[in-house]
Amino acid sequence: MPFVFDLFLHLDRYLGDIIAQYGTVTYLLLFITVFCETGLVVTPFLPGDSLLFAAGTFAALGSLDLPVLLTVMYLAPILGDSSNYWIGRFVGPKVFSKEHVRFLNKQNLEKTHAFYEKHGGKAVIIARFMPIFRTFAPFVAGIGRMNYLRFLTYSVCGTLMWISCFVLAGYFFGNIPFVKKNFSIAIMAIILISLIPGIVEYLRHRKVRPET
Repeated sequence: MPFVFDLFLHLDRYLGDIIAQYGTVTYLLLFITVFCETGLVVTPFLPGDSLLFAAGTFAALGSLDLPVLLTVMYLAPILGDSSNYWIGRFVGPKVFSKEHVRFLNKQNLEKTHAFYEKHGGKAVIIARFMPIFRTFAPFVAGIGRMNYLRFLTYSVCGTLMWISCFVLAGYFFGNIPFVKKNFSIAIMAIILISLIPGIVEYLRHRKVRPET
C-alpha cells in the first residue's frame, strides 16, 4: 500500500524511469494500464487522471510523441469499456445475485448501478471523469443490456473528452516551473478534483433520501 501511494504522488519520477528504460514500449505499458483500469472491474485502483496528466507533461518535453500518445490513450479506454460491457452483460447478473464476490467491491458496484439508473446513458460519459465509477459504469451498462451501439457512442464521446482534458492539461501546464516543482501537490489536486463529482452525488443522494 505505501508503494501504491508513492506511485500516485511521484508518477513523474516513475514514468520518467520507465520511458528512459523502455522507450517506445512505454506506449504499450500506458495502454495496458488504462485498458485495465476501464476494462477490468477488479482494478479500479489503477491510476487514471494523474497518469494521463503525467504522460502529457512528458509529451511536452518530447519524451513521448503527442499524436501517438493521444491515439493510444483514446483506444485504451474505448476498448476497455467494450470489454467491461460484455463481461457485465454475460456474468454481471450472477455477480448481483451473490452476497460476497472475491476481488470485487459489491458496494461500489451497487452505487454505480444507482448512479446509472438515475442518469441513464449519460452516466457513461459522466462516470468517465469519476475514479472507480468509470470502472464499474461499463459493467453496469452491460448488466442493464444497454444497446451496444448506443453505449459505444457514449463511451467514445466520454473518452475523447476525458483523454483530451487530462493529457493536454499535462502537455500545456505540467512543465510550468511551479507545477513541476510541486508535482506531488498537483497530482493530489487532480485526485481530489476527480473525487468531487462523486462526493457531490453522494451528498445529493443523502439529501433527497426520505427519512425513516
